[in-house]
Amino acid sequence: MYRAFTHVCLWTLLVFVVTWTVFYVNNRRKKVTKLADVATEEREDGGGTDVIIVGAGVGGSALAYALAKDGRRVHVIERDMREPVRMMGEFMQPGGRLLLSKLGLQDCLEGIDEQLATGLAVYKDGQKALVSFPEDNDFPYEPTARTFYNGRFVQKLRQKASSLPNVRLEEGTVKSLIEEKGVIKGVTYKNSSGEEATAFAPLTVVCDGCYSNLRRSVNDNNAEVLSYQVSYISKNCQLEDPDKLKLIMSKPSFTMLYQISSTDVRCGMEIFPGNIPSISNGEMAAYLKNTMAPQVPPELRKIFLKGIDDGAQIKAMPTKRMEATLSEKQGVIVLGDAFNMRHPAIASGMMVLLSDILILRRLLQPLQNLGDAKKISEVIKSFYIIRKPMSATVNTLGNAFSQVLIASTDEAKEAMRQGCFDYLSSGGFRTSGMMALLGGMNPRPLSLIFHLCGITLSSIGQLLSPFPSPLRIWHSLRLFGLSMKMLVPHLKAEGVSQMLYPAYAAAYRKSYMAATAL
Repeated sequence: MYRAFTHVCLWTLLVFVVTWTVFYVNNRRKKVTKLADVATEEREDGGGTDVIIVGAGVGGSALAYALAKDGRRVHVIERDMREPVRMMGEFMQPGGRLLLSKLGLQDCLEGIDEQLATGLAVYKDGQKALVSFPEDNDFPYEPTARTFYNGRFVQKLRQKASSLPNVRLEEGTVKSLIEEKGVIKGVTYKNSSGEEATAFAPLTVVCDGCYSNLRRSVNDNNAEVLSYQVSYISKNCQLEDPDKLKLIMSKPSFTMLYQISSTDVRCGMEIFPGNIPSISNGEMAAYLKNTMAPQVPPELRKIFLKGIDDGAQIKAMPTKRMEATLSEKQGVIVLGDAFNMRHPAIASGMMVLLSDILILRRLLQPLQNLGDAKKISEVIKSFYIIRKPMSATVNTLGNAFSQVLIASTDEAKEAMRQGCFDYLSSGGFRTSGMMALLGGMNPRPLSLIFHLCGITLSSIGQLLSPFPSPLRIWHSLRLFGLSMKMLVPHLKAEGVSQMLYPAYAAAYRKSYMAATAL
């Protein structure tokens, strides 16, 4: 009797829980739909939000400003409004500065103790080459870069965006996207008071960085960890020739030093997975001091060691590569490192992002109503194609250049590494052409292919001299194979036709010139 009574109670409880759950889910769905309908009505009546941007970093803040200047009502949700502390995004190439000026944001690189950078000082096996960004008549801006603290730059961008009355910048953590029949309607988030909230708009832009928690709900692309960037800051010191970023072809890969303020120098290097010294127990500091410091040129070594001796905080961050893919969902677009990543060896991620923002802005300008999901999808498809000349050039160059910088005992690989140094330091059109590519001053895939082939042929010529023995011919063939292995997979991943088809290059230039007139 007692057992039967227990079973009845359990079944009654189970039925109650299931009924309540169904009722709650249906009620929640109706509530979300009702709120979405209200938001749609508000937009049609002249109120509400046009665009939700998740993330107020470089991309989110710049996009918010650009769209708001076009009259869009923008709601930006950022997890942490405090000044970011990052070891990436500290170098703005000349091409990036040009794009920033086209967005009307060039003043955000002023007043943050930014430092002038005119080119590179490249070191290899006791050799040194000073190379500068070229004075190119086709490049309509000052051919210099800037180095700075990333957090200061981001805060200036946020202040500029929030100065516009149609930008709402809010601190909150976005938990998920609100989806209805394959269309993204908005987001759910937890505000600064810890309360659950919802926001609706016809277009949602996910721009929350390389650690995005929303990317997988929109795209199915996965990031590949290539290596780790280890860095720290040496304070109260100044480099010799501070306007040149120091690139040292060390082992196992490159080391960099550059001035990020009038008194501080960033020291960084690349280390590969598998045997990374521990930072917490002091192994990393010992590794830097005993293994890396001896490879640093004597005139830079004191500054390199100063940060370690002063107990500077050493940080390690994974470098990732991720191809850009289009989402099948409507009403949403992904930008920045949440969308596309390449090796940071050429420090051009922000430049690609700013280029993407310019293109997207121009494509959205003719649309009065962003609520037409079909038209927005067409815009996103056009955006994906038009961005290729810039993004594919930078992605391919960054990934290829990083592989060339890796030290090796393989004769063919080392010949390619030496050939890259010789080509970059040879002067004339070879140096100016490579520096224009590295600086984002000439984002043309054909120019990239030309110079990569030039480095390959130059390296083969050195291998074959003074006379082509059978062994040297064999190494030359291997070097050519390595070169194709660096180039072809990236061309294939980026889309050969989209990179090289003249109509797409013309579309990018049209977008570029249209932005000039804004």
